[in-house]
Amino acid sequence: MSERIRDFLRRRDDDGPCVVVDLDIVRDNYETFAKALPDTSVYYAVKANPAPEILSLLESLGSSFDCASVGEIEMVLATGASADRISYGNTIKKERDIAKAHAYGVRLFAVDCPEEVEKIARAAPGSRVFCRVLCDGAGAEWPLSRKFGCDPAMAPDVLEHAHRLGLQAYGVSFHVGSQQANLQAWDFALAMAAGVFQEMAVRGIDLKMVNMGGGFPTRYLKDVPGVPSYGAAIFGSLTKHFGNRLPATIIEPGRGMVGNAGLIEAEVVLISKKSEQDEVRWVYLDIGKFHGLAETMDEAIRYPIRTEKDGAETVPCVLAGPTCDSVDVLYEKTPYPLPVSLSIGDKVLIEATGAYTTTYSSVGFNGFAPLASYVI
Repeated sequence: MSERIRDFLRRRDDDGPCVVVDLDIVRDNYETFAKALPDTSVYYAVKANPAPEILSLLESLGSSFDCASVGEIEMVLATGASADRISYGNTIKKERDIAKAHAYGVRLFAVDCPEEVEKIARAAPGSRVFCRVLCDGAGAEWPLSRKFGCDPAMAPDVLEHAHRLGLQAYGVSFHVGSQQANLQAWDFALAMAAGVFQEMAVRGIDLKMVNMGGGFPTRYLKDVPGVPSYGAAIFGSLTKHFGNRLPATIIEPGRGMVGNAGLIEAEVVLISKKSEQDEVRWVYLDIGKFHGLAETMDEAIRYPIRTEKDGAETVPCVLAGPTCDSVDVLYEKTPYPLPVSLSIGDKVLIEATGAYTTTYSSVGFNGFAPLASYVI
């Protein structure tokens, strides 16, 4: 926890759980990415945390932006960023949203099938498109399954279809899975991308860009490599697979940009047992899956949790949220060690919660207010 966040929490009026994001840490993270991959454009994944203060800071630093919707595009444009700094990176778009983005000046779109290409050709003629290919996400704590992307063997046909419809077949993208701890995960994906480039060259179409996606981790309970290590590994793989003819490259950090910049302060509402013999206590917080902690689903993301009584004897605890929904349990399969002396009313700090918390928070489920957010 930064001293700035610590000071803010000391001074704030306690009105329920909140997340606090330190912009100084976001600034440091951006500069680290820019230095680690100096010839690569940074497109911040807006979905990670679209707070206006974060977007404005990143705009002032020269960042570009990966947007998943027209709503996110409008948030970015509100900072004063020009439309040529925006990628409409969602492969699932309504045709009228494509048209609206095109009217705003956006010219870079993601696709993964001929049908999406045809929508863009009708609604955003002449635009640049890049085809997302499937990546297995091995080594990621939050894999991105098969919802997005096509088989690499299909990508050349998708891109050639775009070319024939008057679009610019611009490049290839992939995502190695969120919270990716394997430095070599990009190597296999870049080999696939190089294969698509080669096939397209045979067809007489020269691709220009590789979008290497996100996946850059933040530190939760486990140590992860630093951004410079990822930068060195990725650059090594680029030169290995593309030689001296390096394409233009994009990265889309989200979690890695803002995750460690945020902290949630919550409160213990209840501590109980399910039987007299039970050694595991249930600790209920005033925040749960429906208030920003959705990434605890299947216990995929295990956040660092701190209390004022750390250092004392601990016991295993099931951690749960406050709602009347049985799925609102954060950690049960692997109980969390918390101090025996933890009491009702005590504060709990949940670290590394700057990403994918505010936008996952429900609007009024069970009557609870959405997660309050402060950016300092």
